[in-house]
Amino acid sequence: MHTPVTVAPSGPYLPAQPALRLGYLGLVPFVFGALLVWFVRPDAHPYVVDALAAYAALIVSFLGGIHWGLGYIYREPRLFAWAITAMLIAWVALLMPPYAGLVLHGVMLVACYLVDRRVYPRLGLQAWLTLRFRLSAIAALCCFLGAAGT
Repeated sequence: MHTPVTVAPSGPYLPAQPALRLGYLGLVPFVFGALLVWFVRPDAHPYVVDALAAYAALIVSFLGGIHWGLGYIYREPRLFAWAITAMLIAWVALLMPPYAGLVLHGVMLVACYLVDRRVYPRLGLQAWLTLRFRLSAIAALCCFLGAAGT
């Protein structure tokens, strides 16, 4: 039988070294994809653009999914709504032409960070915001550069 969560975890939670390393490693597909958009042969271009857009959609969905978990742990139903909204917008962006979809992915990466800036301090998770800013800024920039190269 499942026991419901009765007490929200107390913070502050500091990003552990593995989270830092894996977070930065997660930028490799963004940076590599954005560079390849500009340098691959024309026959490979659609595959590179699709790969960059798909990875961006996964990351936006992942960032939304974090809010699903936070909503459950901290008993904040509004976070469920944001989780679903982020995932649905990422899906729509993936269906759009890459020049527009990648822009929407970049905007969503920024939006996810801005939502986290409002939510994380309330939950004692503000220590993650520096890492989130860095990762989101680079990922969004890569999406915008990828869109410009389409």
